[in-house]
Amino acid sequence: MTTSEQPQASETCPAKGLLKLLSGKWKADIFRLAVDAPLRFNSLLRQIPDTNKQSLAVALRELEEEGILEKITIQEKPLHIEYYLTEKGQLLIPVFKQLEGLA
Repeated sequence: MTTSEQPQASETCPAKGLLKLLSGKWKADIFRLAVDAPLRFNSLLRQIPDTNKQSLAVALRELEEEGILEKITIQEKPLHIEYYLTEKGQLLIPVFKQLEGLA
């Protein structure tokens, strides 16, 4: 195998991939909270100190685009939205917990 055919470090290190996915303001906090239960926007605003609606919305959207969270509209009155970990997000939990243990 030549040097150009060898896998890159980011391809072989799950922790590095997780760090890249969760980099950015509030993403790690959102992920940590999503491990325990479905998330609602206003609940996140209360649980994450110093966040604001705009930055929280951006972080949630990016986690959706990365395939870590799924947004589900609950058709009850009042209508509300919940965020759940996807299968991909659930696969990241063990790596996240190992990284938390290092802190």
